[in-house]
This record gives sequence, C-alpha cells and structure tokens, in this order.
Amino acid sequence: MTAPLATAVRDQPMPEIAEPVIEVRNLSKRYGRNIVHQHLDFEVRRGEIVSIVGGSGSGKTTLVRQILGLERPSSGTIKVFGEDTSKIEPEEVRLMRSRYGMLFQQGALFSSLSVFDNIAQPLRELGKIPEDLLRDIVMLKLEMVGLPCKNASKMPAALSGGMIKRVGIARAIALEPELLFLDEPTAGLDPQASEEFVELISTLHRALGLTVVMVTHDLDTMVALSTRVAVLADRKVLVAAPVEEAAGVDHPFIREYFLGLRGRRALQALPPERRAKLPAAALEPASAEVQL
Repeated sequence: MTAPLATAVRDQPMPEIAEPVIEVRNLSKRYGRNIVHQHLDFEVRRGEIVSIVGGSGSGKTTLVRQILGLERPSSGTIKVFGEDTSKIEPEEVRLMRSRYGMLFQQGALFSSLSVFDNIAQPLRELGKIPEDLLRDIVMLKLEMVGLPCKNASKMPAALSGGMIKRVGIARAIALEPELLFLDEPTAGLDPQASEEFVELISTLHRALGLTVVMVTHDLDTMVALSTRVAVLADRKVLVAAPVEEAAGVDHPFIREYFLGLRGRRALQALPPERRAKLPAAALEPASAEVQL
C-alpha cells in the first residue's frame, strides 16, 4: 500500500540539511546520586535522521524525554526550533508540541478507541474541525502509512504488531509535524516487517521533509536510515557522525557495538562509497570473530 507514495518520491532529493532544530548544550541530569548525563552536547539539524544509540542505562530515552519537555534537566539548556524550552510560556509549549510527533515503542494506542479515533485524537485536541474534513485527513494518513481505509473501524486488539506501529505513525504525523521522534520503531517486528517499516520511514522522510530522531538497538535499521549516529556513553555523546565515521572511534562500547559480528554484518550493507570509509576491522568477514 505504500508503493504509490514510495514511487512518487523515489526520484525526489533527500531533504536538505539546514539549520539546527534541536540544540542541547552542557546538559546534566541526576536522579539523586545517580548521574545519567554530564556536560552532554547534542544537535540535530533540519532534514536529518539522527539515531541515538548506547548501552542499557546510558540515558537514550531520558535524553529524548528532556528534549520533549517531559522531564527537566538538572542543568544545561535545551533549545527546540530556537526556543529555550525552560523559558517558554505554556501556550507556546502547546504550539511547539504540535510541531513534532512521537511514535512510542509499543505504539501506545488507546485500547478503547478505534484506529480512526486514535489517529483523529491529536486533531480533535486542536479544537473544532469539521467531521468531513477530519475524516478525509485520517483516511489520508492511513493511506500514507500503507493501511487500507477499511482498517479505520478496527480496534487495536485486532491489529498485528506491524499494523499497530503504522497506526502509531499515522497518529504521529496527523498534525503535519516537522520533527518526528521514534522509540525503537522496529522492535518486535519480523525481518520482512522491519524492512517494510524502514522503507515507510524513508518514504515519509522524503515526502514530508521530516527531521527524525530515532532511539534504536536495531543495527540494520540504524544503518539503513541514519544520516548521523549519536553514541551515548560515559554520560555524554561520544560522537555524532555518519555511521561509517562513528564506527572508527576508539572506545570499548563502539568496538563492541559496531565491530562485533552483527555490527559488521550491518555495516557491510552500506553502499560502496560509504563502506570504503569504514575502519579495517569493520570489513572483516561477517562470519568470523575479530579481535577487539
């Protein structure tokens, strides 16, 4: 079902990388004595797809929650669309939140609402939208994520895991956001469904000119989609660069994550011109162990 949209944007250039839309400076986050982030810097530019990776407990989701304004940093500044999120008025916060969408890991659909009402929910929060226009918007979003309109009346319990994620994306883009946040977008999907979902994100990125911030453990998804990868370790962003450059940074987590068996297999799927920039260890046969 995504084929018409994918075909329409296939020859369309990637969104142009432009000004910063997220600027995190000197961020620290503490929970009691537990320090999650310390003097962390992070930036996302318009048109990018930036993946945030890191070990368990490295604070990937905590960083995203602070950017979204769901948690406050202990110190430091966060600017979104040039506005310091700690200083804007409540009405401005509401307006800003209409400029980004979020796909949660398990879809986070309202179980008591139909597919139609789940997608319509952000639109209804805006105020009075004529029902015929609301219906047209919801059906358009369903079509954009590759789901037949007949699914609009279904309840979340009747959907497969892949369909739940697609409905979650449809809801996330209901307000035509500029920024899209994805939390483990392919978690729980089989390989074919994961590939289809990666194609969907890539298509929407081109079609809507989205800026995407993605938390993921899936190496294949990260390599296929990311313009840059931000690696969280030691309470900060160690490197934020194209994956072929990030893989060459000398750090224990990076060596384990990128140069292990699964990492090498994913990296070797890069196009030849990018594969040529990988460190030699990443080009070792993906069926063999390498000394890290």
